[in-house]
Amino acid sequence: MNRRDFLLSLAASTCLPGCQPAANPRLPAGAMLGPSMERGHRLRGRDFPAPSETRKTGVAIVGGGIAGLSAAWKLNKSGYGDFHLFEMEGVAGGNARSGKNVVSAYPWGAHYLPLPGMEARETRELLADLGVLQGDPYAKNPSYDERFLCFAPQERLYRHGLWQEGLLPQIGATRRDQEQYQRFFMLLAQFRQRQGTAGLRAFAIPAARSARDADLMALDGISMRHFMQQQKLDSPLLHWYVNYGCHDDYGSDYAMVSAWAGLHYFAGRNGQAENAESDQVLTWPEGNDWLVKQMQKGFSERIVSGALVQRMAETKSHVELDVYLQQENRTVRWQAERVIYAAPMFVLPYLFEGLDEGTKQACRQIQYAPWLVANLTLSSPPTAGHGAPLSWDNVIFDSPALGYVNATHQSLRSHEGPTVLTYYWALTGEPEKNVRQKLHDAPWKHWAESILRDLSHPHPDIRTKVTQLDIFRWGHAMSRPVPGWIWSAARERLTLPHGRVHFAHADLSGFSIFEEANYWGVKAAQQVSAKLKA
Repeated sequence: MNRRDFLLSLAASTCLPGCQPAANPRLPAGAMLGPSMERGHRLRGRDFPAPSETRKTGVAIVGGGIAGLSAAWKLNKSGYGDFHLFEMEGVAGGNARSGKNVVSAYPWGAHYLPLPGMEARETRELLADLGVLQGDPYAKNPSYDERFLCFAPQERLYRHGLWQEGLLPQIGATRRDQEQYQRFFMLLAQFRQRQGTAGLRAFAIPAARSARDADLMALDGISMRHFMQQQKLDSPLLHWYVNYGCHDDYGSDYAMVSAWAGLHYFAGRNGQAENAESDQVLTWPEGNDWLVKQMQKGFSERIVSGALVQRMAETKSHVELDVYLQQENRTVRWQAERVIYAAPMFVLPYLFEGLDEGTKQACRQIQYAPWLVANLTLSSPPTAGHGAPLSWDNVIFDSPALGYVNATHQSLRSHEGPTVLTYYWALTGEPEKNVRQKLHDAPWKHWAESILRDLSHPHPDIRTKVTQLDIFRWGHAMSRPVPGWIWSAARERLTLPHGRVHFAHADLSGFSIFEEANYWGVKAAQQVSAKLKA
């Protein structure tokens, strides 16, 4: 019996208990959380009190996600302080927000940042400013603070009752699967090395710095699944791996993701470091909310939270913004010389009076992925199981979800005592509208039971260890890079200023990752600064 057959026979003997529904139907305590849907939906009815006073500011930033915070950070760093940032929620952060309990801080959304490459100059500058990147931010191989580099082991995959290191399926992989793995990665290497006619890399981060050769842009017109079929790559395990990647970054099935975006996921990353492997990531117990909190330290007094911008209109001399303050139940009219709109683009037509029809239609074309994120507090780490030990990222092969990250992984006590597991589920397979309605209507119990049933496969005793299970609903978590969108004229239109209003959001890239939001926020701040100085 060879090693692979032995592992598979061991898997067969150990899989049965975890593959059965849990005998204990007990559900822990928990709550259903999420963005203020009712507050946002109020824009449709326009039921707001009339403005009770007027205030002025040089620059108004609408939206406190990564793009809005990046714009504020850049303005503040450049010495410009006459700005205010308006955030609808009680705290800034967008989909990088976090929570905390007596065990640990934990993410409610974005939870890591890959090492940024040379093109991601804005992100490198930010990380250097926050002390994460040490030394020259533009060096080819900079150093990073060791505390923020993900500790080993970084990731593992559960299949056939065994945990393996890494996410590319190895257990049960045939020689043909391995040959296709090799061919796929050789193809990716070619794309990584390719430069376009203008000297730009084929796939860069941010995407705006990518080559625009016709054959590369044509990849946007087909799906990632179609691309793999064209390349005669039909290994089910390789298809699972690629599909997982598209779910991970885009919240979408690879049959609904542009091949350009799918290849960008695998070939765009090129970050290197003096003290880390290229595939290592930066992470914190609270995820990217650590960055959020550090960014706003220099301008926290200029953040107005619980503030819904419900109307925006350009005049000859300024932009009017009617801002509804939830706690006070009143509206304040702000007059700004310039506006940086950094909220999701689908909201823009509801509040921007005088917005041209072409931009409205472009905003309405964006598709958004619904997500569910759950944080499970455990009295002790989950059962180790057979194979690779508990890692930072833990993925279940046959799961409808993306697996979980261990919030206490960066702690020296990560393998003992209570912990928090953050479970990610990109909800695909149904029309967006149907999924969002289900997210809104289905009770906590429905989702909690589904999550525990899924985690019971690798961890049969999970129900006996969970003391709290909180769920966060993201109806519009991120924009989807559907075929034909990234290099469309409609998306490109959204990158252009509209009079005194400058746009800054990851939606402008067609997909949502930290570096894209950071790029557009910094770019908008630079545009505004130039106009104010003119």
